Amino acid sequence: MQHDVIVIGGSYAGMAAALQLLRARRHVLVIDAGQRRNRFAHHSHGFLGQDGADPAEIAATARRQLEAYRTLSWIDGRAETASGQKDDFIVTVQDGAQHRGRRLLFATGVSDTLPVIEGLQERWGVSVFLCPYCHGYELDRGRIAVIATCQMSLHQAQLLPEWGEVTLFTNGAVAPDDAARADLEARGVAIEPTPIARIADHAAIVLRDGRKLPFAGIFTTSHNMPATPIATLMGCELHDTPFGTQIKTNDAKQTTVPGAFACGDAARVPHSLSLAVADGAWAGANLHRSLVWPDA
Repeated sequence: MQHDVIVIGGSYAGMAAALQLLRARRHVLVIDAGQRRNRFAHHSHGFLGQDGADPAEIAATARRQLEAYRTLSWIDGRAETASGQKDDFIVTVQDGAQHRGRRLLFATGVSDTLPVIEGLQERWGVSVFLCPYCHGYELDRGRIAVIATCQMSLHQAQLLPEWGEVTLFTNGAVAPDDAARADLEARGVAIEPTPIARIADHAAIVLRDGRKLPFAGIFTTSHNMPATPIATLMGCELHDTPFGTQIKTNDAKQTTVPGAFACGDAARVPHSLSLAVADGAWAGANLHRSLVWPDA
């Protein structure tokens, strides 16, 4: 069977795109490896109608709703390769099975590369965060740490006083110039140059000089890459952003490979659940239009 669209990645953006296509009565295959980026978080915030909900339940509810459409096919597995061209793509999954589609959508999400600090990785999404709009309110204006990784960390430290009392740990990653330092100090941000030894307890930073500083939460900036290289291997171009590398698309979410589209965290910045859903819905609509007007 040749599907109208094969969606690689069945998280929020991929499902949002699939929904538009299913409602247009198109045959859609979703291939999902089950590795949601926010799988470590217990609550999702900032998504209208779902504020505070378990992100796993949001995803499960969405899948149940998609399964009500008879033209949906779903594979729980990893897409290994994609090849072919517009109107005749082939996707091979991990068991060796091949599936054909007229269009492709890469909704693979991204991987997060975090600073190499003992205790940081296991607290990601629990007490170590990226987005203040997603997690800042719940810190109840408590003490907030920002662990610098790049120049974007200065922007993060400038923004976070909206949610609490902020300390920026430069940790050898940034060196604020006089103007940046004056701006941070005007916002009440303390600057701590001592390197970090490890993260302890819920959100305490232990410095190399032995001091242990407790916080309500910690923010840092991760470096992003598409969670799988499948789009790159297909020939899609990437481009750099302040947050890392993403799949290059035009305004219609079309990649540099004709007939292949991309959406969600792998193809836009900034990142959040609500923005991923919106991006997926827009990609789905544009995919449908490309099937209706293939030469446009």
